[in-house]
Amino acid sequence: MVVQSLTDIGEILRKRDFVALREALKNWSPSALVRVIADLSTEDQVIVFRILPRELAAEAFEWVDVSGQERLLKAMGQEELAALLNSMAPDDRTMLLEELPANMTKQLLAHLTPEERAVAVTLLGYPEHSIGRLMTPDYIAVREDWSVQDTLEYIRRHGQDSETLIMVYVVNEQGRLIDDIHIRSLLLAPPVNTISNLMDNQFVALKATDDQETAVTVFKRELRTALPVTDSSGILIGIVTIDDVLRVAEAAATEDIQKIGGSTALDEPYIKIALRRMVQKRAGWLVVLFVGEMFTATAMGFFQKEIEKAVVLALFVPLIISSGGNSGSQASTLVIRALALGEIGLRDWWRVMQREIFTGLALGSILGMIGFLRIAVWSLFADLYGPHWFLVALTVGVSLIGVVMWGALTGSLLPFLLRRLGFDPAASSAPFVATLVDVTGLVIYFSIAFVFLRGTLL
Repeated sequence: MVVQSLTDIGEILRKRDFVALREALKNWSPSALVRVIADLSTEDQVIVFRILPRELAAEAFEWVDVSGQERLLKAMGQEELAALLNSMAPDDRTMLLEELPANMTKQLLAHLTPEERAVAVTLLGYPEHSIGRLMTPDYIAVREDWSVQDTLEYIRRHGQDSETLIMVYVVNEQGRLIDDIHIRSLLLAPPVNTISNLMDNQFVALKATDDQETAVTVFKRELRTALPVTDSSGILIGIVTIDDVLRVAEAAATEDIQKIGGSTALDEPYIKIALRRMVQKRAGWLVVLFVGEMFTATAMGFFQKEIEKAVVLALFVPLIISSGGNSGSQASTLVIRALALGEIGLRDWWRVMQREIFTGLALGSILGMIGFLRIAVWSLFADLYGPHWFLVALTVGVSLIGVVMWGALTGSLLPFLLRRLGFDPAASSAPFVATLVDVTGLVIYFSIAFVFLRGTLL
């Protein structure tokens, strides 16, 4: 029977024809296999992993999300659990162990062989979020005095244990990394050549204690699929591959997006986070923003007399403050992302300020013109704005220019200030900028109104 869908797998499981299922699934890719069995019950998923060839089962298990892995581990028998954990790639196993509760991690370490346990404990011993937690000790290292033929024979004997064979690393007698060579160069070189003849003594390496986001930056700059990892003295101790770095980049981007939205990073899938923790993550910023918005009411109270004399001004308060907040949110988001991508640094604050002054002026002029025309056209058909409609329109138009430009400046410079103080720029979230600009926008609006309408409505 050809298995093409979840229905086919379910039918074979009901028949308990496990030999047929093993034959049908053994040539599937790990990612496709996980996608198809994702909707099976945990018990049926355990059966599938039990009947798969050990190597395929370990590779497929690495594609399951952490919460799914935890459920499967709890449902597996001791023998299956040990086989699966010992067959996993060290870096993926480390990622799983560091996400699990400490007591469960301790239990799982007991199922590893002495050799695998030593590797796991070593990787877990590196600081959290360090490159050491991402690396795998499975790589090919050779000596510079080896011939190409000897090197290729060595790769044939030991290459199946390597995480990747794209790069071969050259070390000296002490194990210090001295170069890396692309496998293509080896395959095209004459067999009698020595490794030293292929070396250019130029390589890029990561330090095990560096932050994981450093790896993201280096991978992007060097366009590599794997990079060597050394200790503080340059000894080669592992490699980091692109799949692990992509997970770090995705997690960092997710965290920044959640912060920009005015929330603490969830650190777990939205649909699976407990309601209590969801409230805790979101309540803090909401309270801060709410308290900030209370200053808007205070500002309105300060200008109460002006509002009583010219009630028409109150009609445009939402228009004014929302335009400034939107402008600030745009600028904040763009600058935060540019800082994250390394397009700008702290020293570029003045250039950003200059750009945002002119950008804010242009955007404010566009909105100001629309606001002015709206009042002017409306006044042709109704007397809503009274005999001084022109001055009201002028007040709204000029206020929009000032508030939008102020919002752009505030939104663009606040990330620089937070970075300079050592905070995450993503914390200058769009809601926070909008709240700040709301309060100051009211001051700008009523100040301009006082200038234009003094002696008429005021």
